[in-house]
Amino acid sequence: MLNRLVRSTPIRRIQKFITAEAGLLASIAIVSGLVLAFLNIADGVADDDLVAFDNAILMMFRDPTNIDNVIGPVWLHEMVRDITALGSFILLGFIVVGVCGYLLMLRLKAEALLILVSVLGGTLISTLLKMTYDRPRPDLTAMSHQFTASFPSGHAMLSAVTFLTLGALLARLAPSRSKRIYIFSTAIFLTLIVGMSRIYMGVHFPSDVLAGWCLGAAWALLCSAVAVVLQRRGKVMPTPVENQA
Repeated sequence: MLNRLVRSTPIRRIQKFITAEAGLLASIAIVSGLVLAFLNIADGVADDDLVAFDNAILMMFRDPTNIDNVIGPVWLHEMVRDITALGSFILLGFIVVGVCGYLLMLRLKAEALLILVSVLGGTLISTLLKMTYDRPRPDLTAMSHQFTASFPSGHAMLSAVTFLTLGALLARLAPSRSKRIYIFSTAIFLTLIVGMSRIYMGVHFPSDVLAGWCLGAAWALLCSAVAVVLQRRGKVMPTPVENQA
């Protein structure tokens, strides 16, 4: 009886659908988990449940005898400033324009549009959330001037959106598995160091950065899932066959 049920047409169709769409379904599940993680962090911020956590990590990078002094030599401070610039709106804008221009030269209009929509959409979401939560910055002497609210971290979110979207797209166009792993690993590394630089500089609470990472990664993964759908419809260049040589 059970075998007949499994062999029935509806069940077999469901099995085939799950098998064929496993990657897409996994992406949707991860996006949902990341969004839930962001909402949990946001609730913790609103209820002041993360104050001890935030302060404990911030103080790891401060002189306990004078919290306005950031630990480390001057050259490290300058290096962190350079790293944090990788997540600035203007530099990310230059990167996006350069990559989109190159894709347009290759006549990959859909890929260029996907990147543009992803980054602009992420920027809009980040701006609206900052205006909604309007969280003050840490009450510390920061290593740079800031003009927007603290939650979520725009640098963390936009670097995640930009680097992960570019990484996912370029990895999809890479001819071999090793190159795809390298590209995506680099995108993750850049995303992480930008977020950590914001905490070191004292311009964001750790919860701001975690929230930015969660939402940025969710948005980038959602855009990547859209790219997969477009690829199947022939709107995006298919993944090259892996070169065994």
